[in-house]
Amino acid sequence: MFGVYITHPQIRIEPDVPVPRWGLSETGIARAQQAAQSDWVRQLSRLLSSDETKALETAAIIAHPGGIDVEVLAQSGENDRSATGFLVPDEFERVADWFFAHPEQSFQGWERAIDAQKRIVGAVASVLDRHDPARPIAFVGHGGVGTLLKCHLSGLPISRGGDQPAGGGCLYAFSLADRSLACDWTAMELWQGWQK
Repeated sequence: MFGVYITHPQIRIEPDVPVPRWGLSETGIARAQQAAQSDWVRQLSRLLSSDETKALETAAIIAHPGGIDVEVLAQSGENDRSATGFLVPDEFERVADWFFAHPEQSFQGWERAIDAQKRIVGAVASVLDRHDPARPIAFVGHGGVGTLLKCHLSGLPISRGGDQPAGGGCLYAFSLADRSLACDWTAMELWQGWQK
């Protein structure tokens, strides 16, 4: 059976609000609602989310059709970038490139990529180690740590080459039997479901 890692879609950028409290934009809400109508969503037995607002809003929309509760998964938030505060999009992209290219170093106090990877892998494994592999499960989170988890599942070194397309709202699937990657990043509203 399958697991999926879903990233929140488009957000409202609010420079005066802490990034973890940013919510979904109208476009992001619409995309999550469209994804929630997919057949694979109704197969989910569990849905876990980081505690950041944009992830929780996405998870609530996805969980609604199947009537499942959203569980908050500790240690699954985005890489900690609070040391630099808000960065304008062009600057953020430049720094994100650096973050992935130098996984054992910190950019001006950012959480290191190797530490964020260890954290997200540990959080997901703590759930999957006790989860029935016959029951589909979803994790809702963020592009940075989602990419770090994907690199781990793929057995590849940390690289931004494994990152999702711009805009977010993507997912990848993995087998619950052996935790191998089953599909690359796909827009969440376009995924056709488990193919194995």
